[in-house]
Amino acid sequence: MNARVHQPVHSSQHAPSYYAASANRQLAYPPLTGEQVADVCIVGGGYSGLNTAIELAERGFSVVLLEARKIAWGASGRNGGQLIRGVGHGLEQFSGVIGSDGVQELKRLGLEAVEIVRRRIEHFAIDCDLTWGYCDLANKPRDLEGFLEDREELRELGYRHELRVLQAGDMHQVVGSDRYVGGLIDMGSGHLHPLNLALGEAAAAHSLGVRLFEQSAVTRIDYGNEVRVHSAQGLVRAKHLVLACNAYLNDLNPELGGKVLPAGSYIIATEPLSAAQARTLIPQNMALCDQRVALDYYRLSADRRLLFGGACHYSGRDPADIAAYMRPKMLEVFPQLANIRIDYQWGGMIGIGANRLPQIGRLHSQPNVFYAQAYAGHGLNATHLAGRLLAEAIAGQESRGFDLFAKVPHMTFPGGKLLRSPLLALGMLWYRLKDALGNANPL
Repeated sequence: MNARVHQPVHSSQHAPSYYAASANRQLAYPPLTGEQVADVCIVGGGYSGLNTAIELAERGFSVVLLEARKIAWGASGRNGGQLIRGVGHGLEQFSGVIGSDGVQELKRLGLEAVEIVRRRIEHFAIDCDLTWGYCDLANKPRDLEGFLEDREELRELGYRHELRVLQAGDMHQVVGSDRYVGGLIDMGSGHLHPLNLALGEAAAAHSLGVRLFEQSAVTRIDYGNEVRVHSAQGLVRAKHLVLACNAYLNDLNPELGGKVLPAGSYIIATEPLSAAQARTLIPQNMALCDQRVALDYYRLSADRRLLFGGACHYSGRDPADIAAYMRPKMLEVFPQLANIRIDYQWGGMIGIGANRLPQIGRLHSQPNVFYAQAYAGHGLNATHLAGRLLAEAIAGQESRGFDLFAKVPHMTFPGGKLLRSPLLALGMLWYRLKDALGNANPL
């Protein structure tokens, strides 16, 4: 039953997602014309850019923000809405560069990142359906063993929120599916309406004096002690530049563009469910995510739709019919939804780096140019952390977090734009094969 599906389109307006249809405010900012002068110019109107702008404005900087399309047009306005602790994957791999103390600090920053989001929503009274409660889902017993280790590590880091490991027989407390062998409940993570959060943050930035411009794609950057950022009809002169485009950086800066791979991710939204149906699927209204490389993630919206996402694509081509592609994945988890209509389908690009750690730093060749990108699909909290770290660095404040991220080297994907995606797709196929073999192994 795929009636009333809203097909994805690529335009200067928001993707026709459930989020765009349920946005609680409509914002419009003018295109850049003429010349603007500021302390800092930010390119990119998603979470990274907006939160850097807020942090800088609160420190007294004058800021101009340029967005090529609409505020939160990219992943910030389309993502799964899951606010989950942590940054990066396998942080111990970086101990040789930043030391064991640095690894521990990154883990603490991954917890602080969620608190930044919490405090931003509270401070600016942003209505974005923030709901606490999240569960990691174990696909195999080895995942469950990992959850026990995660719980102990989080406690050692001083994590103050409830953590509870569930065995297979307890899983119907959180999910109406027989697919999982256990879980880890985390009441310090949760979910929200991502576009409404971004729109609220844009309004907050504007209230602080940030000058926001939409439909203002950057056509050229002249680097130097004063950075000159050109659009089709305007110019910004600034002392500092922040590039916060993530998967949509394109060719704006080849040095950074070669270190982040755009990958497609997709979500479907069902018709509104009854209260009884919703309780059967997700009894405690948590966000949930499994542990596979090709993971599933899902949650309920405020009006009780199931939002079901996943299926990373590295080819650069979206499926012809996202709903037809994603619906079978949803039914593997929830076969009881076979007769439920899909109302919305959409996708977008996430930015992935080779080592899966967010890339936050400054250009060696241009020390007044800063950047944040490559959140690997976990950007809702990491972007907010990046905004704070970038603002601290620009303000000359001591920022151990910025220095730690900046020390980690990031590989440029080989082969240029033509070979980058096929090479990563081949690598991900290997990891998916390992996933499949692991699932066949009772260990």
